[in-house]
Amino acid sequence: MRGLQVLFEDNHLIAVNKPAGILVQGDETGDRPLSEYVKDYIKDRYNKPGAVFLGTIHRLDRPVSGVTIFARTSKALGRMNKLFQERSIRKVYWAITEKRPDPLSGRLVHYIEKDQFKNFAHAYAKPKGNAKKSVLDYNLLAAIASYNLIEVRPETGRPHQIRVQLARMGCPIRGDVKYGFSTPNPDGSIHLHCRSLSFEHPVKKEPVTITASPDGEDEIWRLFKAQWG
Repeated sequence: MRGLQVLFEDNHLIAVNKPAGILVQGDETGDRPLSEYVKDYIKDRYNKPGAVFLGTIHRLDRPVSGVTIFARTSKALGRMNKLFQERSIRKVYWAITEKRPDPLSGRLVHYIEKDQFKNFAHAYAKPKGNAKKSVLDYNLLAAIASYNLIEVRPETGRPHQIRVQLARMGCPIRGDVKYGFSTPNPDGSIHLHCRSLSFEHPVKKEPVTITASPDGEDEIWRLFKAQWG
């Protein structure tokens, strides 16, 4: 992994810009996850002996990039988990699609059911079985040739929610062959990026917004650099 990009840190939280292709937390693949790189950073920066506490608050899918927050204390972990459960975290994602959404902005409501064995989510138009209601708002930010930059604000946090809901709209995310895009990206990534997370700090009770730019070496993301600010 290239050098760790730290976006925010204090005694309670640390947020980094996750590169696409890196796991947030270890799994059966045995690949080194982002959490271990963050632990190494904390250990080196603060000269901490022994094990470093780091709580995983939320996860981004492996091929997705962007803001990822970890807790440095158990108190922060518990309070941040509660904020996510209560939907008190304001999330903004950017996605690049080939097809332009119609209409250009709107709200999508589906009922999503995850097949754990196949690691695949199904989105239904109406309630079905154990499928959970999933809501997001979207709007087209910019368009260049066949590349469309869509801002997505999910209200719920279902597995693969943005990926499957945009696909159901007829706008699969570039590189996301799992949900209908025609060709994979060469590096296995998809063009979905967690742009920002906003919330009330779990300890200081101050408003916090953490923002991450997409991969500056990716030629497709670079098309929209004017949007990065």
